[in-house]
Amino acid sequence: MNVGVAHSEVNPNTRVMNSRGIWLTYLLLTVVLHIVLLSIPFFTVPLVWTLTNVIHNLVMYLFLHTVKGTPFETPDQGKARLLTHWEQMDYGLQFTSSRKFLTISPIVL
Repeated sequence: MNVGVAHSEVNPNTRVMNSRGIWLTYLLLTVVLHIVLLSIPFFTVPLVWTLTNVIHNLVMYLFLHTVKGTPFETPDQGKARLLTHWEQMDYGLQFTSSRKFLTISPIVL
């Protein structure tokens, strides 16, 4: 094991966000949030849908558009630490499938 050695990819966030497992986890966490909110006795179904949508949008805004940097060491000489996760997902590429998925999912919700 080489400690302090960067990955061979320019940014491993692209590999993580393009995996099918992260999409399934995203969908399951959204469903779990909705079910937990449904279990609160005073909330009506329309209120639960509204709260699910608002909580989802706030969390996604926080994680995708405000947090900068990457948890991985990258060989890009520190360029990724200045970008948000949304900007890192397709750094230098066209509109990737993960960005399409994350753009369409709030619309469907």
